[in-house]
Amino acid sequence: TMRTDGNDKELALGFLFSEGMIQSIDQIKNIRIDQNKVDIVLQGPLEFDLLNLERHFYTTSSCGVCGKASIEALNIPRYVEKSQSTWKINDELIKKLPTILRSKQAVFETTGSLHAAALFDSKGQFLLLKEDVGRHNAMDKLIGHYLALAELPLNNHILLLSGRTSFELVQKSVMAG
Repeated sequence: TMRTDGNDKELALGFLFSEGMIQSIDQIKNIRIDQNKVDIVLQGPLEFDLLNLERHFYTTSSCGVCGKASIEALNIPRYVEKSQSTWKINDELIKKLPTILRSKQAVFETTGSLHAAALFDSKGQFLLLKEDVGRHNAMDKLIGHYLALAELPLNNHILLLSGRTSFELVQKSVMAG
């Protein structure tokens, strides 16, 4: 995977979850990180369709529709229950969040080249930011962080992304609740 160094465990966990291969941290038997390699041993029973996960190139930081083997492969089973929450976000708060996000992007400030995925609580208080050269990787790192803590779904939170929103990023946010 083309990615920015750091948070490799979270990236791998978030990817497995957002692709529908695992539904909880309890399905992970062991994680071993060795330089640029993450080995994850799953414990079952697990059911997923490897054909739906097939891509015709190495995983990159590009849009998730690219390289999928079929249109059916875009339909990932969702294991997080749909939120019944009805809370609303004030439009003034929405306008303030990008400034807060930008102030938290230390690496972007230096390089000008990293994407971010940030989580805020329902009142707009900053909780966590993950950065990566790939928008999808930043999102997977964020999801993987909360998966490791067994704190999914994130249905009473605000997600803010630094760049354009692709199909896959919407899909990942739905998967995380």
